[in-house]
Order: sequence, then structure tokens, then C-alpha cells
Amino acid sequence: MVIHDTIHISNVMIVFLCLGLVLIGGLLVTMRLRHDYHPNLIGALIGAMLCFLLLEALPALT
Repeated sequence: MVIHDTIHISNVMIVFLCLGLVLIGGLLVTMRLRHDYHPNLIGALIGAMLCFLLLEALPALT
């Protein structure tokens, strides 16, 4: 697939971001249900992933 327009590149990145959020969210729910992790640990993991997103992926969009 060849993408020449910057709008399409942004759209593809947003689609992959949404897919990743769904997969990681499912993983976190599974961790919570199977292993009975504390909700603060799950919140810390979500915060770490959002921090990584802001530091690494967001500059690629601009």
C-alpha cells in the first residue's frame, strides 16, 4: 500500500492507535480478572502507555 498524502498517513496512524488501545485494554481487563491486580497498578500501566504515546508517537504525527 502506497500512501502519498499526509492526511492518509495520519488516518492510518490513528487507526493503528485505536487498534492498539483496544488490544491493550483487553489485556489489562484480562490481567485484572485473572490475577486480581490492584486497580492502581492498572492505572499506572495506562499512564505509562499514555506517556510513551505522548513522547514517541505524537511527534511523528506533526
